[in-house]
Amino acid sequence: MENLWAPWRMAFIEPKTPPQPDCIFCTQPSEDRDEENHILYRGKYCFMMLNLYPYNNGHVMIAPFEHVSSIELLDAATLAELMEQAKLALQGLRITMNPDGFNMGINQGKVAGAGFAEHVHYHIVPRWNGDTNFMPVLADVKVMPEHLDAVYHKLFLAINNIRQT
Repeated sequence: MENLWAPWRMAFIEPKTPPQPDCIFCTQPSEDRDEENHILYRGKYCFMMLNLYPYNNGHVMIAPFEHVSSIELLDAATLAELMEQAKLALQGLRITMNPDGFNMGINQGKVAGAGFAEHVHYHIVPRWNGDTNFMPVLADVKVMPEHLDAVYHKLFLAINNIRQT
């Protein structure tokens, strides 16, 4: 077996602070450390953040501030804002990363793969032609070509520019 030396990935593996037993979708917005927590945008009912363990660069999550486990429990205004933020994320990702497509959806419940099943959240994953190469297939390794902080800064600027127009 060959080893892939990627020491820069430790930033994604080792948490900067001890793991919180609480819900990240509740604690991180309340910390008022948006850049450190990669929170890209806050609305009245929902907020948008980068996934700390992305499937692809630019993997965005949108969550309501309200701690609920299902979209069935959200009111119409929150659902509408969630979709408006999804539209904003798509626009920002197209400007900054020029993806060929997107995977979008909700993993509702632990059995469906939700890491935080108690707090519903919407995933947007940019995709490119050829973004699946031999590394995940043969080595079970996903190579992330851009650092999370760099993605955050580009996408944060794009989203703010879109909102100002």
